[in-house]
Amino acid sequence: MPNGVAKQNLPTKVCPACERPFTWRKKWARDWDSVIYCSDACRKKR
Repeated sequence: MPNGVAKQNLPTKVCPACERPFTWRKKWARDWDSVIYCSDACRKKR
């Protein structure tokens, strides 16, 4: 059995710029609470 968490069990948020849901990514592990936008493009579009 593989280690880790199944993709459907990862936390999600909704991007306020594009209003699409996005899931947790490993690079956001340290600051998931402060992540607001799904991408740099959405952050700039704000």
